[in-house]
Amino acid sequence: MYTITNLAREFKLTSRTIRYYEELGLLQPKRSSNGNRIYTNKEYALLRLILRGKRFGFSLEEIKDMVLLFDKDRTGIQQLERTVVYGEQKLEEVTQRIKELEEIKEEISLLMVDFKEKLMMLRGENI
Repeated sequence: MYTITNLAREFKLTSRTIRYYEELGLLQPKRSSNGNRIYTNKEYALLRLILRGKRFGFSLEEIKDMVLLFDKDRTGIQQLERTVVYGEQKLEEVTQRIKELEEIKEEISLLMVDFKEKLMMLRGENI
């Protein structure tokens, strides 16, 4: 069992962030007799999945869609099917972004060669 403070410290998050995930329906802690949130190993695992999904660039809505499917289909098939669809989309986005960054890198490299040549000319240096 974990408190919100334990989870916040463990995952380097604020308590507010964890409560926000609860508001979105991503986490569903139990309550102690005095009303404090109590997080089980399930919420701990879900929080790890949420953070992994965010690191990979998935939206919270996509993450919710993926992780909550397991509760509807305990075989995990629907969850994996949805994850594969979102994963393929994300992979395509990343591939496209890498292509764009490679093009930008090439343009900057060409500009730098040109700028260096101009600088050498302005300084009266031989090219």
